[in-house]
Amino acid sequence: QVQLVESGGGLVQPGGSLRLSCAVPGSIFRLYRMGWYRQAPGKQRELVADISTVGRTNYADSVEGRFTISRDNAKNTVYLQMNSLKPEDTAVYYCNAYRGDMYWGQGTQVTVSS
Repeated sequence: QVQLVESGGGLVQPGGSLRLSCAVPGSIFRLYRMGWYRQAPGKQRELVADISTVGRTNYADSVEGRFTISRDNAKNTVYLQMNSLKPEDTAVYYCNAYRGDMYWGQGTQVTVSS
């Protein structure tokens, strides 16, 4: 059973920052494209950002310039730095590993509210 373990969610005021982390088994991390998705209540799960094994990144238009995805190959961890958070960023955030097959984390709640 492959486990992706997210951490770092919480409650933050609009304009604030959070950093999400996702610990990944090494056998998966070095071969798989890593991504962050989110799902708000009543909405479909959507891609937020992803990063290839060689560090090429891709962002949703709604977070471009505010969020940064990165991967630490020594720690087998992928991060999502979220700045200038808005109420519409409120969602459960999921870590994802993809290489044809796909693995998901359990999700971490991010709430942006004053």
